Amino acid sequence: MEAHTGNTMVALPPGRVTLSDRRTRRSWQVEITPCELATVPVTQALYAEVTGGLRPSATPGDLLPVEGVSWWDAVRFCDALSVRDGLAPAYRIRGDDEGVEWDAAADGYRLPTEAEWEYACRAGTTGPHYGPLDDIAWCRGNSGERPHDVGGRLPNAWGLHDMLGNVWNWCWDVYDAEVYGAYRVLRGGGWFDEHWSCRASARRRSHPSYRVDDVGFRLARSLPA
Repeated sequence: MEAHTGNTMVALPPGRVTLSDRRTRRSWQVEITPCELATVPVTQALYAEVTGGLRPSATPGDLLPVEGVSWWDAVRFCDALSVRDGLAPAYRIRGDDEGVEWDAAADGYRLPTEAEWEYACRAGTTGPHYGPLDDIAWCRGNSGERPHDVGGRLPNAWGLHDMLGNVWNWCWDVYDAEVYGAYRVLRGGGWFDEHWSCRASARRRSHPSYRVDDVGFRLARSLPA
């Protein structure tokens, strides 16, 4: 199998996705503008290469998804990779975790919005999974309770691997500012999660400074409209 690195991108067609939240029993539609998403989560090898050798993950392996990274770590990585690749950074970070602004016009790497994430995960499907879960995802029932190399399960129709299982993905969005403050959205489920958490619609939240061994991220980029 080709050695995935975590920054090979595929373009998503524009469209619309319906998001839902079981806690509030609310649903809402979001229009998806042209963008790209990485085919796999960011790997430990790529993360170390861009950050000057940092390897925060609990389980080492170049092709394993990087985990043990906070939302802030992911945002900083996106900007560092953008600079390395000659792209305009998508984020303007104020001080040390004091705040961040997203420049929507920038062509650099960024985190997907949760709407982009779910739209990409579904790839035109409407059920909880884009295929049989054992074929597409590493979860508690088949992972041996550990992460696995990215790209080892079947992709969805748009060529995206590990959208469900292996590691949760940080998204850009604040979960619910009125109730949870700065908490950010996590999507996708991880290697230690039961099957009901590895669903296209499942939402989780955590503080942007949170680090744990089943949370990583994947890259997105905006495209001209």
